[in-house]
Amino acid sequence: MNAVINDVIDRRLSVAPMLDWTDRHCRFFHRLISDQVLLYTEMITTGALLNGDQEKLLGFSPSEEPVAIQLGGSNLDDLATCAKMAEDMGYSEVNLNVGCPSDRVQKGRFGACLMKEPDLVADCFAAMQKAVKIPVTIKSRIGVDDDDSFDSFERFVDTVSSAGCQTFVVHARKALLKGLSPKQNRSVPPLKYEYAYDIKSKNPNLNVVLNGGIETVEQAVEQLNHVDGVMVGRAFWNAPWLIRDMHNAMAMGEQKLTRDEVLLAYVDYCQHMVKQGLSLHWLIRPILGLYHGFPGNKKWKSHLVTEAPRRKDDVTVIKEARDWVTYAG
Repeated sequence: MNAVINDVIDRRLSVAPMLDWTDRHCRFFHRLISDQVLLYTEMITTGALLNGDQEKLLGFSPSEEPVAIQLGGSNLDDLATCAKMAEDMGYSEVNLNVGCPSDRVQKGRFGACLMKEPDLVADCFAAMQKAVKIPVTIKSRIGVDDDDSFDSFERFVDTVSSAGCQTFVVHARKALLKGLSPKQNRSVPPLKYEYAYDIKSKNPNLNVVLNGGIETVEQAVEQLNHVDGVMVGRAFWNAPWLIRDMHNAMAMGEQKLTRDEVLLAYVDYCQHMVKQGLSLHWLIRPILGLYHGFPGNKKWKSHLVTEAPRRKDDVTVIKEARDWVTYAG
């Protein structure tokens, strides 16, 4: 069953899970741009899910599918329970975070520090995969602190894949658990794409998705000569239409909505959301970079961030902001 599902999911292009960013509104917007890009939730800890508002944390629109949920944790029973909850809610994949380097995450014994415990990660994977029929995947770094040799990374992959894991999303930087902030950990340690390339070369049966430093269409397409897919984060945050450009370059199917049509569809979505009591302020974040690179972009963003908090249920703010942009197409 899992092999079939893995074949159905197109892993060539995905949007990275980003804390305080890839919420359900952002995912709805991204799905308007591409009907094939694989979308991820923000990382959700097992503790938050088991003890918090499950509907709020797990809820999403069927129009967002396919959506993968990223979990953070290391307790086998908790991970299995949360994975099953996600499957029951309709998620297409469960991903375990083995890459976040924040102090808070380390204290909870999950994230990048788990790379030091490959046997535990393998057990976590096995527990989740036993609980669900959808694919379970791993997102990791290439190492932590001084333990960043290729041999060490290969041992990690071999250990986890021996438990049955078929898909590894590799942020091709090591994580420094002390001395760097999470933001610095996304840019300071050097990228070593060759680690991901070599894992794929030595394990052609595995799905290897590369993450880290991919900012252009050309870079993304080039990576497909070496790995199965690319995952992009901050570049899509700054310029979300890059999703469409990469989608087209990878021949992932015709997309009919223009940039302005995507915006109008999102305005309709915002209207629906504000009627449910949500503030427009929280809905404009995904679209701030929609007209990145066009004349009037700064005024577009300025109007949105100034007016949306003041006119919390007035979606005409978005249409007013659009008038500042010189763009046709």
